[in-house]
Amino acid sequence: MAKRTPVLTASHLSKSFGPVTIVDDFSLDVYPGEAVALTGRNGAGKSTILRMLIGATAPDGGRVEFEGERMSETNPEIRRGVATVIDDLDFFPDLSVVEHLDLLARAHGIPDPEDSVDAILEEVQLVPQSGQLPGTLSSGQRRRLALATAFVRPRKLLILDEPEQRLDVEGVAWLADRLVAERQRGLAIVMASHEPHLVSTVATRTLQLSGPRRETAAASGPEAEGE
Repeated sequence: MAKRTPVLTASHLSKSFGPVTIVDDFSLDVYPGEAVALTGRNGAGKSTILRMLIGATAPDGGRVEFEGERMSETNPEIRRGVATVIDDLDFFPDLSVVEHLDLLARAHGIPDPEDSVDAILEEVQLVPQSGQLPGTLSSGQRRRLALATAFVRPRKLLILDEPEQRLDVEGVAWLADRLVAERQRGLAIVMASHEPHLVSTVATRTLQLSGPRRETAAASGPEAEGE
């Protein structure tokens, strides 16, 4: 049997902000067709881990690799294989919804970009808003546009931070079905989520994060010894 090769490897990642250790010795391998959900309360380190996985935040220690290459936001080969929805995207203010997606599809060399853009607009239910500027969209529509930017481009790995945010019940159900289809086509997925239905439907593995740890100075001297 051929040995499986992970799409994404994170080895012994750590990250602290001042005296607070947010991530401590985090390791993960993600293989094609797997979906890993990071869960835990707000502040547990989910977003920090995702930002380290895509190279947006430098870890204090450890290493991240995509298909055996060190993860880098500036490496064009990696950028072609990794699609993300991490923060609210800074859309170009003068480009319409359809123009954003068309620009992205063409930049990534998608065959028949117009057909691809039309299909994703239909799927995310933004056809009536296709000519609008992103700033005129509702928060839920902006989230659908952000997801569309991930689905309209080539990808081997999806990194998603709470993709269910600002989606209604029907939107969450659509997203769950779409991510299951992505996984079944062999994509690797890492997502942080608070949405139980999304996690239970999509994830093949769930990692519960415990949260930050504050470093305290060791007590010393006569007073400490008497406590």
